[in-house]
Amino acid sequence: MKLAALFSGGKDSTYAIYRAKEIGHQVVCLVTMHPVADDSPLFHYPNSWVTEYLADAMQIPLIGFSVSGRAKEDELKALEGAIAQAKSLYGIEGIAYGGISSNYQKQAFEEICVRLNVAAVAPLWNIEPQKYMNDLVECGFSIIVVGVSVMGLEKEWLGRQIDKEALGRLAALAKKYGFNLTFEGGEAETLVVDCPLFRKKLQINAATTHWDGQRGIFEIRDVSLVEK
Repeated sequence: MKLAALFSGGKDSTYAIYRAKEIGHQVVCLVTMHPVADDSPLFHYPNSWVTEYLADAMQIPLIGFSVSGRAKEDELKALEGAIAQAKSLYGIEGIAYGGISSNYQKQAFEEICVRLNVAAVAPLWNIEPQKYMNDLVECGFSIIVVGVSVMGLEKEWLGRQIDKEALGRLAALAKKYGFNLTFEGGEAETLVVDCPLFRKKLQINAATTHWDGQRGIFEIRDVSLVEK
């Protein structure tokens, strides 16, 4: 099936593309939403501009859309317009997204897809959190944390790579503080800087850490693609 992929540059949307291709789908374009709300329930906020470089690394065309308002209705209207444009430009039959357990996201995406007569494809749906995170590391996904907003995740996590050691620490913190290890509830945001899908890897040349004592963002200011 010809798919567009809702793509933020984070681990879930990137791994959803990886899994979709693995089971035989063709990902013909990427769709990135640029929300104005840093607490958007639907879309990834930090560093969404970097997806242009990651699309280049995957050699898949990308179309980006700004979300003008902060309300749920504004986000859903923008998403529907984006998927409709992807269907018009690329003849897609479905859209892949990285949903794992959020029924809010699932319902929103499926309702839009029904109206547009395209399939909603969620390759990660109901995946077991610990297995999923282990699979990411073992499959060669280099992931950094670019946003935190939950008790237990402090400033030190901003910009940190999720390797085996970090994953063990995250699992312990998730158990202690009761947050979702996959960050499905927005507890943290991630960015994939390298993975098997990428022809080149992302190099971060300049970044600024913002921390208010409870939540923070690793703001990436300059990047480049470099040979692996």
